[in-house]
Amino acid sequence: MGDESSDTRPVVRCEVVDGIATITLDSPANRNALSRALLAGLHVALDRAEQPDVRAIVLTHTAPAFCAGADLKERSSGPADSTPMVRAMQRLIEAPQPTIAAVQGPVRAGGIGLMASCDLVVVQPDVTFAFTEVRIGVAPAIISVPILQRCGWSKLAAPFLTGETFDAAAAKDLGLVTHVAADVPAAVRTLVDGVLLGAPNAVAATKRLLRGGSTWSEMQTLSEALFSSDEAREGMAAFAERRTPQWTTTSAPEA
Repeated sequence: MGDESSDTRPVVRCEVVDGIATITLDSPANRNALSRALLAGLHVALDRAEQPDVRAIVLTHTAPAFCAGADLKERSSGPADSTPMVRAMQRLIEAPQPTIAAVQGPVRAGGIGLMASCDLVVVQPDVTFAFTEVRIGVAPAIISVPILQRCGWSKLAAPFLTGETFDAAAAKDLGLVTHVAADVPAAVRTLVDGVLLGAPNAVAATKRLLRGGSTWSEMQTLSEALFSSDEAREGMAAFAERRTPQWTTTSAPEA
């Protein structure tokens, strides 16, 4: 699934198996740079991934890189329009399903923004990162929104201002990465299995509150609505009866 390159090969694929949507950036020739075709394909894939039968979204890639950042050939030959990239990051953040980035290759510039828009980020120990924008005369402007939601500005100052390369351990210390694992697929599978143990509406509500900005009143309303929900009744009954709860996939409640 996704937009197609000149040789008709999809540059983004989406596969849904057992409630898990795996979106694969598949443009290795340009190291999965954020071309118009790749972003269009990503939006098509997200259209499928955001459907009610999906419980979690995994964003991954083909080798050699997760994402090299902006497609500089396209950016140098036409007017700048960041709308597709902004919307892609917003959709990863706002999707009711948890989003997990599975990273096994280098990430640069805008690719870090895409990665940071996911709720959970799993990377190999040898993955490297860099905010290279200042070295080509621009700034990490739009990607700073999701990144600063995750990270303190003082820790970002050196990598933002110098464009220096940093490793997975440093990325975890910054808060960009949640998990560093030698076996990324296995670590992602463990996280997905954990998500599937939770009730769909409860997981969606929990994802929303993680982003912050909620008031005591809003959280009280949400808590009371969830405790009165069919999911809570099933979950508490299953706990009392020492059995696995049987969840149904429905739209998430409003906070």
